[in-house]
Amino acid sequence: MQILCTQTYETQLKTILEKFLLEDLEATKKFKLYLDTILVNLPTKAHKYKQSPLFNDENIKEIPHEAYNIIFFDDKDKNNYLIMGIIEK
Repeated sequence: MQILCTQTYETQLKTILEKFLLEDLEATKKFKLYLDTILVNLPTKAHKYKQSPLFNDENIKEIPHEAYNIIFFDDKDKNNYLIMGIIEK
């Protein structure tokens, strides 16, 4: 099982982290570390996340993390998870 990220997600995350860096370096590090931990554990925890109300697809789910939701697609055909984006709640 692979975890892949879209360019949209990478761009959105970079924008969020740059904003955080202006306020608090340690909080930024903790946010990113916890986010990475969530993504690394996704293969064993994907079933616990709810379908995203933004999409009419049961394979597109949301991971709540602080003031954000990480949107991912559970691609069962290709046996991977595609991290689509990160948005504010």
